[in-house]
Amino acid sequence: MNYENLFSQNLETNLNGRYITLNAIEPLLLRFNSDNQVQIIGQSVLGKPIYKYEIGTGKTRVLLWSQMHGNESTTTKALFDFLNLLNGNSDLAKNLLSEFTFCCLPMLNPDGAFLYTRENANGIDLNRDAQNLTQPESKLLRSTFESFKPDFCYNLHDQRTIYGIESDTIKPATVSFLAPAYNENRDINEVRTKAIQVIVAMNKILQEFIPNQVGRFDDSFNINCVGDTFQFLNVPTILIEAGHFQGDYDREFTRKFVFIALVEGLKHIYENDIVCNKIEDYMNIPHNKICFYDFIYKNIKINYDNNKIITNFALQFKEELIDNQLVFNAYTAAIGDLEGFSGHFECDVEEALYEDLEINIPKIDQKAEFSLGKSIKFVNGLIKN
Repeated sequence: MNYENLFSQNLETNLNGRYITLNAIEPLLLRFNSDNQVQIIGQSVLGKPIYKYEIGTGKTRVLLWSQMHGNESTTTKALFDFLNLLNGNSDLAKNLLSEFTFCCLPMLNPDGAFLYTRENANGIDLNRDAQNLTQPESKLLRSTFESFKPDFCYNLHDQRTIYGIESDTIKPATVSFLAPAYNENRDINEVRTKAIQVIVAMNKILQEFIPNQVGRFDDSFNINCVGDTFQFLNVPTILIEAGHFQGDYDREFTRKFVFIALVEGLKHIYENDIVCNKIEDYMNIPHNKICFYDFIYKNIKINYDNNKIITNFALQFKEELIDNQLVFNAYTAAIGDLEGFSGHFECDVEEALYEDLEINIPKIDQKAEFSLGKSIKFVNGLIKN
């Protein structure tokens, strides 16, 4: 299958960038609503509608939800790319719709999406509310789970640029997976094994596109997390985390890899009897590791009380919503030898002297506006032309 062409043919061009709100997806959902397949199932804390979209006639029932964390929008884009595929007339679409019934909650946390926050409008992380169910959004997800009775669940998220792959290569974790634990011992039963088999299939195809850039999340058990709860309730649950691809801060490449993973995983379910043991293959997917900063500057010279030292410092972007526009602002994150860390952008400044508008010493959480030497000026971490 030519996945590059498949993605290009189904790319939802109305969704781009990282700031994806309810206003962006509502027209797309209405476009799919020819047979009243789209329903408002409830409201968020601030009264915004939460939508459900069902499509397909197959016996295998799949529940997918995205933007449980409002500032994690990459998988929402990939989900709409996938829905475009399902609404096409290809043989693949016909096969998927005959094998599966899909139930999608494409934006579980519309308030958090608008505010560009992880939490909902009450400041609650919905992915830690699976047991107490204190929030309306959490209750809607649980009631949908109970009424739809899925055979598989897909929990769709983003992860930060700080994550890389725990291996000899120094590459970002562009896509990461997890078959959540269902108990404290992190045992692997038949239910969890089904999720593992699908992840192995998704990892195999992604190695053709992003070799050594697929990770595995830590599986420590937390019953308050939705994935762990649904796995505990005997439904195979798959966590997909969209991460950083080189230079792709808008995550337009990453959405493609999530789309490919979704399609390949579902094809695996209906084309294979999921009984073979792929646990070792799953365990061989390297762990995620915190090992990246957005920028690292090596061998800078700093004047501490007339004593010049040579050191390194790192910058990290903060994603800040300013006048309803998402802005990436770089701030100093670390100073020192930075052993074990790499930068998505690295520069050896060869002992150039650091200067800024304050005390000429980089400070943690200081906005990145400085010069190295007399001629090279940096604004927001980048050289100012």
